[in-house]
Amino acid sequence: MTNRERVKAVLNGEKPDRLPAVEWASWWDQTVNKWIEQGMPRPEGDDPIQRFYGLDPLRQIWIGPKAADCPAPAHHGAGLMEDEEGYEALKPYLYPEASIESAVQTALAWKEGHERGDYAQWLTLEGFFWFPRTLFGIENHLYSFYDYPELLHQINQDLTEYHLKCLERVLPIYQPEFMTFAEDMSYNLGPMLSKECYDEFMLPYYKQVIPVLKEHGVKVLIDTDGNVEPLIPWFKEAGIEGVLPLERQAGVDVNRIRQNYSEWIMVGGYNKLVMHLGEDAMREEFERILPAMKSGRYVPSVDHQTPPDVTMEQYKIYVKLLKEYGKKAVED
Repeated sequence: MTNRERVKAVLNGEKPDRLPAVEWASWWDQTVNKWIEQGMPRPEGDDPIQRFYGLDPLRQIWIGPKAADCPAPAHHGAGLMEDEEGYEALKPYLYPEASIESAVQTALAWKEGHERGDYAQWLTLEGFFWFPRTLFGIENHLYSFYDYPELLHQINQDLTEYHLKCLERVLPIYQPEFMTFAEDMSYNLGPMLSKECYDEFMLPYYKQVIPVLKEHGVKVLIDTDGNVEPLIPWFKEAGIEGVLPLERQAGVDVNRIRQNYSEWIMVGGYNKLVMHLGEDAMREEFERILPAMKSGRYVPSVDHQTPPDVTMEQYKIYVKLLKEYGKKAVED
């Protein structure tokens, strides 16, 4: 099977020749710099780190709704606006045509290799929790559900219309195996908002965008950190079909999710915090998630970016075990 065929098979609940050996989370610069010091060639060209470690390439297009010259926040978590007047002043920097055109050109450049099966592809759109937070700032965004409800609806409707314009341009030439809404709307104890707020301020906008994706055969996932398990019923109501990264340190258990949701797609779930402990600890973690790997619709991968304390040689061991258990997962 080709790389693309393998990913499609798993997402559709079919049995591949082995599970994909992919890395969904791009590596921290600190991690990459450590590996270069340890002998990894400086990354150049297409999929350089994947090729070095023997991973199956997975390529992502992220269509951002802010222009390249959009003002930056004063510090991490700060906002770019406070109210309706601030949003109107910021709008010239939002929903840029240039981001759509860039995505189209990238999709065209990758089209031949994708159709040949050399790599699987994945599209990311900024979601209806994530994007308003980047405008309001972390704290003010949480207040905005109560202080600026009309403005929050306006932002998410504008974002919806931008997403639909993006998809109208991109999907005729680019059919990724899956997509993610970038949200990060949960933390280690559960969701950051109530079901009532989700139903009012997010669900209506998912329901406008998701049918278009599904018409083109794209599997719809959501990217949210922390303890995502309580939110799965919320997402299913919207038509979302799966989730990543499934962080173990937040208590997420891929085996429990599979017991409760037999058709739910999962990507990630492998506890990155054991990788620096050596092969025995890494193998034990693969044994833990093996039942979920055998259950289908699960692409095992680290549950977030690989930390800098994982050496190049340790990551090679992880990839070796990822391939070994990827074959074991499809054995009768």
